[in-house]
Amino acid sequence: MILPKVRDPRFVTIRRGGTLTDSDHHLLALWAASCAEHVLHLFESVQPQDPRPREAIEGARAWVRGEVTMMQARAAGGHAMGAARDLRGPARHAAYAAGQAGAVAHVAAHELGAAAYAIKAARAVATEDEEAAGRLECQWQRDQLPVSIRELVLDDQRLRNDICWSVFG
Repeated sequence: MILPKVRDPRFVTIRRGGTLTDSDHHLLALWAASCAEHVLHLFESVQPQDPRPREAIEGARAWVRGEVTMMQARAAGGHAMGAARDLRGPARHAAYAAGQAGAVAHVAAHELGAAAYAIKAARAVATEDEEAAGRLECQWQRDQLPVSIRELVLDDQRLRNDICWSVFG
Protein backbone atom coordinates (compact mmCIF):
# COMPACT_ATOMS: atom_id res chain seq x y z
CA MET A 1 0.00 0.00 0.00
CA ILE A 2 1.34 3.40 -0.92
CA LEU A 3 -1.68 5.67 -0.58
CA PRO A 4 -3.22 6.44 2.81
CA LYS A 5 -6.82 5.49 3.53
CA VAL A 6 -7.68 9.15 4.07
CA ARG A 7 -6.46 11.55 1.40
CA ASP A 8 -4.25 14.39 2.57
CA PRO A 9 -5.83 17.65 1.28
CA ARG A 10 -2.34 19.00 0.64
CA PHE A 11 -2.15 16.52 -2.26
CA VAL A 12 -5.59 17.34 -3.66
CA THR A 13 -5.78 20.22 -6.11
CA ILE A 14 -7.60 23.39 -5.17
CA ARG A 15 -10.25 22.82 -7.84
CA ARG A 16 -11.08 19.48 -6.19
CA GLY A 17 -11.33 20.94 -2.69
CA GLY A 18 -7.75 20.55 -1.52
CA THR A 19 -4.89 23.01 -1.16
CA LEU A 20 -2.47 21.83 -3.88
CA THR A 21 -1.74 24.38 -6.60
CA ASP A 22 -1.34 23.27 -10.19
CA SER A 23 2.26 24.49 -10.21
CA ASP A 24 3.14 22.38 -7.15
CA HIS A 25 1.28 19.40 -8.65
CA HIS A 26 3.51 19.78 -11.71
CA LEU A 27 6.62 19.97 -9.55
CA LEU A 28 5.57 16.76 -7.76
CA ALA A 29 5.16 15.04 -11.12
CA LEU A 30 8.57 16.22 -12.33
CA TRP A 31 10.24 15.14 -9.10
CA ALA A 32 8.58 11.71 -9.27
CA ALA A 33 9.72 11.35 -12.88
CA SER A 34 13.29 12.17 -11.85
CA CYS A 35 13.18 9.62 -9.03
CA ALA A 36 11.94 6.93 -11.40
CA GLU A 37 14.36 7.84 -14.17
CA HIS A 38 17.29 7.60 -11.75
CA VAL A 39 16.74 3.83 -11.45
CA LEU A 40 15.21 3.17 -14.88
CA HIS A 41 18.43 1.56 -16.13
CA LEU A 42 17.73 -1.31 -13.72
CA PHE A 43 14.62 -2.15 -15.72
CA GLU A 44 16.08 -1.40 -19.15
CA SER A 45 19.11 -3.62 -18.55
CA VAL A 46 16.73 -6.57 -18.10
CA GLN A 47 14.02 -5.57 -20.61
CA PRO A 48 15.75 -3.36 -23.19
CA GLN A 49 12.96 -3.77 -25.75
CA ASP A 50 10.13 -2.75 -23.42
CA PRO A 51 9.50 1.02 -23.63
CA ARG A 52 6.59 1.19 -21.18
CA PRO A 53 8.39 2.48 -18.05
CA ARG A 54 10.31 5.11 -20.04
CA GLU A 55 7.07 6.13 -21.75
CA ALA A 56 5.41 6.58 -18.33
CA ILE A 57 8.21 8.88 -17.19
CA GLU A 58 8.04 10.81 -20.44
CA GLY A 59 4.25 10.90 -20.10
CA ALA A 60 4.48 12.53 -16.68
CA ARG A 61 6.75 15.23 -18.10
CA ALA A 62 4.55 15.66 -21.18
CA TRP A 63 1.53 16.12 -18.89
CA VAL A 64 3.36 18.92 -17.07
CA ARG A 65 4.06 20.58 -20.43
CA GLY A 66 0.39 20.23 -21.43
CA GLU A 67 1.19 17.85 -24.29
CA VAL A 68 -0.87 14.92 -23.00
CA THR A 69 -3.97 14.67 -20.86
CA MET A 70 -4.09 13.39 -17.31
CA MET A 71 -5.78 10.24 -18.60
CA GLN A 72 -2.96 9.60 -21.07
CA ALA A 73 -0.28 10.07 -18.42
CA ARG A 74 -2.17 7.83 -16.01
CA ALA A 75 -2.62 5.14 -18.68
CA ALA A 76 1.11 5.21 -19.43
CA GLY A 77 1.73 4.73 -15.71
CA GLY A 78 -0.56 1.71 -15.71
CA HIS A 79 1.28 0.21 -18.67
CA ALA A 80 4.60 0.63 -16.83
CA MET A 81 3.14 -1.23 -13.86
CA GLY A 82 2.10 -3.95 -16.28
CA ALA A 83 5.72 -4.22 -17.40
CA ALA A 84 6.69 -4.92 -13.78
CA ARG A 85 4.30 -7.76 -13.10
CA ASP A 86 6.33 -10.67 -14.46
CA LEU A 87 9.64 -9.43 -13.06
CA ARG A 88 11.37 -9.63 -9.70
CA GLY A 89 13.94 -7.54 -7.88
CA PRO A 90 15.38 -4.22 -9.02
CA ALA A 91 13.83 -4.31 -12.50
CA ARG A 92 10.36 -4.80 -11.05
CA HIS A 93 10.77 -1.98 -8.53
CA ALA A 94 12.13 0.36 -11.21
CA ALA A 95 9.14 -0.30 -13.46
CA TYR A 96 6.77 0.30 -10.56
CA ALA A 97 8.57 3.57 -9.80
CA ALA A 98 7.93 4.67 -13.39
CA GLY A 99 4.30 3.60 -13.14
CA GLN A 100 3.82 5.61 -9.97
CA ALA A 101 5.44 8.64 -11.64
CA GLY A 102 2.96 8.41 -14.50
CA ALA A 103 0.07 8.23 -12.04
CA VAL A 104 1.01 11.51 -10.32
CA ALA A 105 -0.93 13.40 -13.00
CA HIS A 106 -4.08 11.69 -11.68
CA VAL A 107 -3.32 11.53 -7.94
CA ALA A 108 -0.49 13.75 -6.72
CA ALA A 109 0.17 11.49 -3.72
CA HIS A 110 1.66 8.87 -6.06
CA GLU A 111 4.80 11.01 -5.94
CA LEU A 112 5.90 9.14 -2.85
CA GLY A 113 5.29 5.80 -4.55
CA ALA A 114 7.73 6.69 -7.30
CA ALA A 115 10.35 7.62 -4.72
CA ALA A 116 9.73 4.57 -2.50
CA TYR A 117 9.93 2.10 -5.37
CA ALA A 118 13.12 3.76 -6.62
CA ILE A 119 14.65 3.31 -3.17
CA LYS A 120 13.51 -0.33 -3.15
CA ALA A 121 15.20 -0.77 -6.54
CA ALA A 122 18.44 0.75 -5.25
CA ARG A 123 18.33 -1.52 -2.19
CA ALA A 124 17.61 -4.61 -4.27
CA VAL A 125 20.58 -4.08 -6.58
CA ALA A 126 23.04 -3.39 -3.76
CA THR A 127 25.74 -6.03 -3.48
CA GLU A 128 26.72 -5.20 0.08
CA ASP A 129 24.79 -2.86 2.38
CA GLU A 130 21.18 -2.57 1.18
CA GLU A 131 20.27 -0.05 3.89
CA ALA A 132 23.17 2.22 2.93
CA ALA A 133 22.19 2.02 -0.74
CA GLY A 134 18.64 2.98 0.18
CA ARG A 135 19.82 5.92 2.26
CA LEU A 136 22.00 7.15 -0.60
CA GLU A 137 19.08 6.95 -3.04
CA CYS A 138 16.79 8.72 -0.59
CA GLN A 139 19.34 11.50 -0.10
CA TRP A 140 19.79 11.86 -3.87
CA GLN A 141 16.02 12.21 -4.21
CA ARG A 142 15.82 14.80 -1.46
CA ASP A 143 18.60 16.77 -3.14
CA GLN A 144 16.39 16.97 -6.26
CA LEU A 145 13.40 18.46 -4.44
CA PRO A 146 12.41 21.97 -5.53
CA VAL A 147 12.30 24.37 -2.59
CA SER A 148 8.58 25.08 -2.94
CA ILE A 149 7.59 21.43 -2.39
CA ARG A 150 10.47 20.29 -0.18
CA GLU A 151 8.73 20.58 3.19
CA LEU A 152 5.52 19.06 1.80
CA VAL A 153 7.36 15.98 0.49
CA LEU A 154 9.54 15.58 3.58
CA ASP A 155 6.45 15.71 5.80
CA ASP A 156 4.69 13.24 3.50
CA GLN A 157 7.68 10.91 3.83
CA ARG A 158 7.44 11.16 7.61
CA LEU A 159 3.69 10.53 7.65
CA ARG A 160 3.65 7.67 5.15
CA ASN A 161 6.98 6.02 5.89
CA ASP A 162 5.29 3.06 7.56
CA ILE A 163 3.09 2.26 4.55
CA CYS A 164 6.06 2.78 2.19
CA TRP A 165 8.15 -0.05 3.66
CA SER A 166 10.00 2.40 5.96
CA VAL A 167 12.34 3.35 3.13
CA PHE A 168 12.50 7.01 4.11
CA GLY A 169 14.21 6.28 7.44
